[in-house]
Parts: sequence; C-alpha cells; structure tokens
Amino acid sequence: MRILLIEDDKMIGEGLLQALSDGGFVVDWARGGADGDEALRNAAYSAVILDLKLPEKAGLDILKDARRGGNKTPVLIISAMQTVDTRLSGLDEGADDYLVKPFDTRELISRLRALIRRDAGQASSRLTTGAISLDLTTNEARFREKSDVLSAREFALLQTLIEKPGSVFSKSQLEEHIYGWGQEVESNAVEFLIHSLRKRFGKDLIINVRGVGWKVEKAKP
Repeated sequence: MRILLIEDDKMIGEGLLQALSDGGFVVDWARGGADGDEALRNAAYSAVILDLKLPEKAGLDILKDARRGGNKTPVLIISAMQTVDTRLSGLDEGADDYLVKPFDTRELISRLRALIRRDAGQASSRLTTGAISLDLTTNEARFREKSDVLSAREFALLQTLIEKPGSVFSKSQLEEHIYGWGQEVESNAVEFLIHSLRKRFGKDLIINVRGVGWKVEKAKP
C-alpha cells in the first residue's frame, strides 16, 4: 500500500515513516503543503495522512482542493488542534477520520487500514480473490493450502495485484507501488519478488502476460 504522508514536523514524520514502513506500507513523505498538494494531484495513493498546520499551503486547503477536484483518496487528518469545531471542519471538508496528536502509532495504523478496507469495499482485514487471500494486519498470504508471512515489498506487490484482479500491471507500475520517494529502484526487484512468491506458493499465484506484465486471476463465479 502506497501512502502519502504530509507532515512538516521532522520528529513526527521520521517516527511515522519508520512505523508505517515496518507495517508494510510504502510511504512518500511531503514535508510542506505545496509538495503534498502536488504529490496528491499527480500520483495514486491508498490513503493520505494529513497534518493541518503546514508551511506554504494549509492542510485543510489541500483537502478542500482535492475533494473539489474529484479526488476520493481516503484522508486521515492528524493534528494537535483538538477543538470540536476544528475536528468537525476537517470531517465536513471531506476527511475520513481525525486523530489528535499525540497519538499511539498503533492506533493510527489500525485506523489507516480500516479506511483502506472501507475504500476497497472490504468488511474484514483480509483481501481475497479466488484462491488467494492477504491479511492486512499480519502480512500473511494464503494460496490454496500454503500460507506464509510476506516481507513489506512482497506484501505491497501482491496487494497491488489482488486489489485489481485480472488487470495487468507493467514493471514500472509495480515499482511505483513498492518504492517510496528517495528509495533506489533496483533493476530486477520486481522479477525477484515475483520469483520469490512463486517459489513459495506455486507458479499459478502470479500470471505473466508476455511482453506486458503480471496479474492475478479473478475469482471464478
């Protein structure tokens, strides 16, 4: 899952970056309102974590512009401003949840996963398509009778495919989902991850479409 974090506080940002990465998320961290606004306009994310007090452009203005432009990405506001009016204003402008600083990162990650599940139309923490299922809380994958816990990048790659079963993803599209800003893209990373997953779960887990990319099969009716 690729997340956009818009937060100017260095200590909070670094802590969230580490916690989210450990939780299996790929994170792009924008440290100002202008950069965050541009990232949200030009890239696809599973969710956004948004501070309100930001340099260059306020978080609430970023949210307003995104919603008016038709962007439906789930947004979790994090802010030290805890008055009822401030919380209501954020929610009324289109935020999906509001968490007051300071907070427990475990709660933030739990709320974030809930928003992503809701956006995907999933009632539980498990994504499934046919014989494949993926647990969002434990990073465990199951295919037929085999199960194993995935690394963060294996998880991000398989989730990308599972969320759109039958759709073919190119190498560059998959790279966008397994690397955040500033991370060096290894030339054969996608092929290596797919090889590793197939070796553990079987070749039928991920289907290669020659010359185009990879996909997982849709569930059979």
